[in-house]
Amino acid sequence: MNFLISMFVGFFACLIGVPIALWIARAFGLYAIVEERRAYVFTLFGDVLGTISEPGLHFLWAKLGIKAALIPLFGKVHTVDLRLDQEYLRSQPVNSEEGAPMGIGIWYEMYVAEPVSFIFKNADPRGSMRANVSNAAVRTLSNMKLGDMLETRHVMSQAVRNEVTPRSAEWGYQLGSVYIRKVHFRDVAMIRGIEEKVVNRLRQVTSAISQDGHNQVNIIKSSADSKAAAEFARAAAQRPFIVGKALQVIASDPEVMEAMFELLETQKLLESGAPVTLLPERSGAGQLLMPLLAAQNNR
Repeated sequence: MNFLISMFVGFFACLIGVPIALWIARAFGLYAIVEERRAYVFTLFGDVLGTISEPGLHFLWAKLGIKAALIPLFGKVHTVDLRLDQEYLRSQPVNSEEGAPMGIGIWYEMYVAEPVSFIFKNADPRGSMRANVSNAAVRTLSNMKLGDMLETRHVMSQAVRNEVTPRSAEWGYQLGSVYIRKVHFRDVAMIRGIEEKVVNRLRQVTSAISQDGHNQVNIIKSSADSKAAAEFARAAAQRPFIVGKALQVIASDPEVMEAMFELLETQKLLESGAPVTLLPERSGAGQLLMPLLAAQNNR
């Protein structure tokens, strides 16, 4: 029974006493817990006693001395976020060397490197950083050639970063990566004019390609027709030679030649469709008259 009572008393004492003891320790500035990527700046009567940026449990009396006990009463603890931050500035007005009104989109990273300077040297360091980047873009990128402005973005990013870094360091900010993400025209009439020129140029190129294709097809067709005509002419020239050669062979035998010509003559007569009257061989005048009269009566 005594053991159970002691256990419950100890449990409630720890449950209530430990938070109270820790609160009293924090009230007298005995310790502080620093989170990851955070920095604490301790001030007393307007003076900076110290800065702690390492994460973990820190005993303030060992780091700041006995004055740490007065910070909860007469001082202040400033919490600074050290995490990497990003921002994007849209369509910053810049003029090219040719006078074209351009817009520049700038993306940049930043983080706090000096917490004390970040708190006390600038009332709005983030806004100052934004204005500094915008002004640096106008100073360094104005009067560039339009072709370079559209192509050399890495060089433009380096120029802006080199311009901004020294000034941002005075406010405790450290500028990270800077990248020119977008370069565009700001004049609507100029955009329409460029679109019309591009469309007309595309039409010209398309027409030229189409015409060149037709010309190539005509050349190929003409060449094929020429070769075909030459082959047909060669074939037409070969036909009389072949026929003449065959007739020469046939003419070597008179009987075959005579039979062939009779056959051809008979074939031509049959194909012509003309009426043919057959007469008996070696018939006299009297014998010829009677068949003719019979053939006339049969019509």
